[in-house]
Amino acid sequence: MTTSIVSEPETAPADKNFLPGPVLLLGAPGVGKGTQAKALMAAYGIPQISTGDILRANIKSGTELGNAAKALVDQGTLVSDDLVNQMVADRLKQPDTQRGFILDGFPRTINQATWLDAQLSAASNTLPVVAISIVVEYQQLLRRITGRRISPAGRDYNIYSKPPRVAGICDVDGSTLIQRPDDSEAVFVERMKTFEAQTAPVIEHYRKQGRFEVVNGDRPVEEVTVGIVSALKRLRNDSNQ
Repeated sequence: MTTSIVSEPETAPADKNFLPGPVLLLGAPGVGKGTQAKALMAAYGIPQISTGDILRANIKSGTELGNAAKALVDQGTLVSDDLVNQMVADRLKQPDTQRGFILDGFPRTINQATWLDAQLSAASNTLPVVAISIVVEYQQLLRRITGRRISPAGRDYNIYSKPPRVAGICDVDGSTLIQRPDDSEAVFVERMKTFEAQTAPVIEHYRKQGRFEVVNGDRPVEEVTVGIVSALKRLRNDSNQ
């Protein structure tokens, strides 16, 4: 089933009085999800909740959940949904989540999505999750990822969209640019397969509930932000009716 991309007005400025609630940003590798998450964080003063960050913080702090997770990680075993859910539940109790938050890397499975829905519905004055998927055409994503080149100092280039003046050479210090192993086409193909397999059921879960919308990510960053803000406001208005 294909979801049409909804057009947005040219401007959709963030409103400090608007309550964003929990937002799940979805997107394949290279769509710019991290950049858009930062824009929403700045616009609404809400945190980004990353399960990877939560996991590392718990392990570093030596919490009970962190120690349990570390034992699994050390064994090369995946951390269970139940353990991840408990960590997320603890994070959602912190006061900075009251107006909303941006979910990163969670929920990845239907079990996690249904757990999260139940967790939020049980809390007083908490809005349900809305899911927004940033979509970019496959070949464009491939060029974004495989075209990346980086200097030893961390300067970024792209041989297709932001090439250096001299091929393979940093404009600033003349150093040799490299392609990271993770930016190869073979790795990208596998990451896309994993993304699609994990995300499809979660998308369908929120689509069926009328809490899902697609935004065209193949535009300048600011225009994509406008689209996300517009989609978020539409979804919130619909869910409150």
